[in-house]
Amino acid sequence: MAKIKHNNFLDTVNDLMGDATREGILHLYAEGNEFSGRKIGLRGKSLHHFGTTGYLGLEQDPRLKNCSIEAIQRYGTQFPLSKSYISHPLYRELEDLVQQMYGLPVIITKNSTLGHLGTIPSLVRSGDAIILDHQVHWSVQSACHVLKSQGVAVDMIRHNNLEMLEDRIRFHSKKSQHIWYMADGIYSMYGDYAPVLELIQLLEKYPQFHLYFDDVHGMSWIGKNGTGYVLDRLGELPDRVLVFGTLSKTFGASGAVLVCPDKEIHHRIKTFGGPLTFSAQLEPAAVGAAIASANIHLSPEIYELQKELKERIQYFNNLMRDTILPVVDQNESPVFYVGTGAPETGYNFVNRLMDEGFYTNLGMFPAVPVKNTGVRITISRHNHNEDIKALVEAMEYHFPRALEECNTGQDRVRRAFGLEERITVPTVSTSELTIEMYSSITQIDKAFWNSTLGINGVMDWEGLKFLEEAFSNNPDKEHNWTFRYLTALDLSGTPILMTYMTVALWKDDMLSPEEVSRALEGKRRTDPYHLTSKVLSLGSLFTEGRHLYYDPKHPQLKEAVQDLFLEMEKLERQFAAGMVVLRDFGRDNPLQKLIIGQGFIKVQMPDSCVLYLEKEMDIETHIERLSPRNRRHFRKEIKDFEPDFKIEVLEGPQGVDLNRIRSLYQNVQQFNLGLNTFPFPERIFGLMAAHPQWEFITLSLKRETSFHMVGVMLCYKNTDTTYVPAFVGMDYDYVHSHNTYRQLLYQTLKRAIFLKFTKIDFGMTASFEKKKLGAKVNGSYAFIQSADNYKLELLGLMEGQDKI
Repeated sequence: MAKIKHNNFLDTVNDLMGDATREGILHLYAEGNEFSGRKIGLRGKSLHHFGTTGYLGLEQDPRLKNCSIEAIQRYGTQFPLSKSYISHPLYRELEDLVQQMYGLPVIITKNSTLGHLGTIPSLVRSGDAIILDHQVHWSVQSACHVLKSQGVAVDMIRHNNLEMLEDRIRFHSKKSQHIWYMADGIYSMYGDYAPVLELIQLLEKYPQFHLYFDDVHGMSWIGKNGTGYVLDRLGELPDRVLVFGTLSKTFGASGAVLVCPDKEIHHRIKTFGGPLTFSAQLEPAAVGAAIASANIHLSPEIYELQKELKERIQYFNNLMRDTILPVVDQNESPVFYVGTGAPETGYNFVNRLMDEGFYTNLGMFPAVPVKNTGVRITISRHNHNEDIKALVEAMEYHFPRALEECNTGQDRVRRAFGLEERITVPTVSTSELTIEMYSSITQIDKAFWNSTLGINGVMDWEGLKFLEEAFSNNPDKEHNWTFRYLTALDLSGTPILMTYMTVALWKDDMLSPEEVSRALEGKRRTDPYHLTSKVLSLGSLFTEGRHLYYDPKHPQLKEAVQDLFLEMEKLERQFAAGMVVLRDFGRDNPLQKLIIGQGFIKVQMPDSCVLYLEKEMDIETHIERLSPRNRRHFRKEIKDFEPDFKIEVLEGPQGVDLNRIRSLYQNVQQFNLGLNTFPFPERIFGLMAAHPQWEFITLSLKRETSFHMVGVMLCYKNTDTTYVPAFVGMDYDYVHSHNTYRQLLYQTLKRAIFLKFTKIDFGMTASFEKKKLGAKVNGSYAFIQSADNYKLELLGLMEGQDKI
């Protein structure tokens, strides 16, 4: 493999959201001339609304509407001035009321996202450290990313993992003046809680420790004066704790509120808080509505509203306990999440509920890992008990049918979320295919394998037999791989799909930027397996090219792919793999929609290069067919340097030559942190030397009395058609002065033509150089499915900083 391209995140989100939009799940427009809160118009229907974040229903309260209308009549549609100059006349009243609610200094912001962007950089100073809960809201994470370039270490822990948090507090306390932990009070997807009281114990134990809560989903429906979940747990706000609430969502208006533990912090942020200073202020209508809502929050009525909502939540919980629906977190918040696992199942389930008359949200990447797609249900005062009961009945009916239609089962869903498995009907393929799994290539007919997948790279029968020997019985665990081979045949014995897979230990940063790998390699001097994981992959780290053979025209291809996923899930569980990787697909992949629907994210890899040759062509004819520009390049940058080298093709090298070949390869492997992998076992070079299908093209500089080997191409001869320059070794002192890499590419081309091969699998990297010699460049993509996003996001945080 080669260095992956890093512009994948937005492309992945675009693909997934594009699919959801085409399925009629996202980017919808509500319909109708008015709303009651109980129902919402979509697709020409009036649907029961179970997707609101207005849990108390205050957005439909006549008092808020009337105050909003009155504010517009008196002050206009907006007040176009920065608050640093003049605040709207109603602002003082709103601030006074909200301050009464909390009994502490507050700052009103346009919304919580701008609030975090203004507050966090004002609080956190150079030399401080931030620790993010893995599931803290995106708006908090985004504000923290800005600080990495200012010398602030930004770290991450697994969700609600207090042991891990304390470990990172101790680590950062050695270098950082203040340590800020960023968390949600109520998490927006699963509706679960932060362990507030346990966090306060850490606050008391570590004087450098500070807490910053985004409690916008805990606002109004709980707590004294509706001040939210965090303050309900705390009673009073301690020093070194800040809380963000909201004036939108359940509060029924617009805006957000920062609650400060003391006047000094309040003054610092209010005086200059970035976006808080320069952004537009809330419109008069929003301020008027917020004043009306604040008055309700300061009255006994708020507790009646909370009680009504709590009764509805309890009713929903009681109904759900009598079902086998996989609720990810049983809690007393208004937010619930029913897991579907794969996006395809989520699309199906949400659409079924909409057809039945219920609107719910789809939870999907990047808010949750792709394989943790699910249906997010919110309970509000708008929902009547008969509506809630009808929803639960609809979910009970349609959930198993959505699973069946997507060829999945509850067991798969529950495993994806780490839920306790119940006695359910196991997932069983309904196809009439013959699916066979083998543990060695020797169990498969050689001619059969070589006629399909075996024509690519080091993936013919003999090549895979060689790999099985090379990556077994080694002393280090990273050099011992598990091999599996899968074939899917129709009833006539015709192959529909074939692949080989490996389970191996990978470095988690293998696809990360070089600076991340460089920092981690420093840690691995004392902890060699720091941030490493078992990975189940199509193919292996030794091979490149098409690792999945399939017949795109076969009518049972979809069933074969679904069976492949089922078998891979079994292997993933059996070997406790943390990630599944489907590798080396072309740009126009007909399986893409099916693969993404199963919970994989698409990433673009470096282009792959193939050079096709005519059997009777000589090297001179090939060069003459290049473009005039490439012929000039060849003469000046390659041909003119050829006399400087002694060029040999070694078969079965031993002793000094083999040691030099190993050393040159290790130079490249250690230098290439853009693709950070474990080195191959040392004995593999001896196995190559002893194998009849491996040979070594070597370049040695001519000297007066001796030759000095400065480059080698390790080449595999696949059957009679494909020549594979699999790996390269170089002395970097001569790469630029003698163009050794270009010379190795040319000598590889000459050798393949001499041996009358019709294809060279040039693989990835250096596509520009290979194209100059006539190679065809093809786009290459992989699909990745992670058990969770934690490690991927932690590695993303490490980019651009050196303090983690």
